[in-house]
Parts: sequence; structure tokens; C-alpha cells
Amino acid sequence: MTQSGEALAGTARVFVLHQGYVREEGDANRVGSTVTLIVDGGRVIVVDPGMVSGRDALLSALAAYVNSPAGVTDVVFSHHHPDHTLNAALFPDAVVHDHWASYDGDRWISREPGDFTLTPSVRLIATPGHTAEDITTLAATPDDVYACTHAWWGPDGPADDPLGTDQAALHQSRARILAVATVIVPGHGPAFRPGPDTPR
Repeated sequence: MTQSGEALAGTARVFVLHQGYVREEGDANRVGSTVTLIVDGGRVIVVDPGMVSGRDALLSALAAYVNSPAGVTDVVFSHHHPDHTLNAALFPDAVVHDHWASYDGDRWISREPGDFTLTPSVRLIATPGHTAEDITTLAATPDDVYACTHAWWGPDGPADDPLGTDQAALHQSRARILAVATVIVPGHGPAFRPGPDTPR
């Protein structure tokens, strides 16, 4: 169930294509976004196609599940930082979704900011904190509800987001996500199952 009470169908399949990270290296940071693939019915959804060490590696991971990047039907941005959006153009036929609109070719399809259903098993929900516009992609499989989100950078949080715009909103968003999700796919780390030590 989502917070609004609508049940998710539980037919999605979820695959992490690229496990994100943040590392200091010399005079620069190496930043990789966690990139996730969700397949539900006829929809093929990529969440946060951002910075990766090599586009070929991302496309090779995708090829295990999809014949071509042109087969991706939807791209979701959790927020608009470049490390989560940089490679969206790899998917030329996808409709792109963010917190307040969908973008299809030259069509800007506005909607009220907030929750938005992509498929019976995939829903975008408002989860501000890292930025005011952050959204989380919930994907229900037969066994779990995955949350692709930047409410956590990785399994250890951090407890407070060092780049967050609203810490109080972040903690409220985490509570909303934890009320439904059984697996968290964070912005820059491996997927994890939340437990008592998960930062709230």
C-alpha cells in the first residue's frame, strides 16, 4: 500500500544496473549514481541515469534485460542534480518524468507536484529533503516494495544529508518511505533492507 492507500499490484521486476558511490580521489570527487531498471508490463523504466564511470558499462548492464536503449519507455529523475540525470539522452524514445511534469519529445505535460502512478506497480511519490523537488520511485514486486530514492545516500544514511535543503522534510520523507518499502535503493550505494539501525 502507498500512503494514499492505493495498493500496488506487485508485478514489477527490479534490477540495479549501476551501484552508485561517492569517493574522494586526489583533487576531485568520483561520483556515480545508482541506476535502476524497473520492468512492469510493457513499460521499461530507468531511474536516475546519471554519472557513471563509463556509458558502455551501463549499456552492457541494460542489454542483459532490454534489446536496445530505444526499448526504454520511461526515465525518472529523483531530482535534477547532474549526477542523477547526465545520461538521460542514452534513451532516445523514453518519456522523462520528474516531480511536476512528464516530457515527451517537445511536449511538456504538466501535473500538480505530488504522487503520480506510472503503472499498476510503479508509483512516484513526493519525498523532499535532499532537494525540495525530490521524488521516490516505488516499485512493487511479488515479494518486496523497492524505493529508488535519494532520501539516503547509502545504507548508513548519513543521518543528516550534508547537501540537503530541508533536514526536517528529509526525516519526514524517510518515515513515509519506510512505512511501505522493504528494500531501499539509495542514491549512491548498494540496495539494502532497512532495519533498526537505518537512519530515520
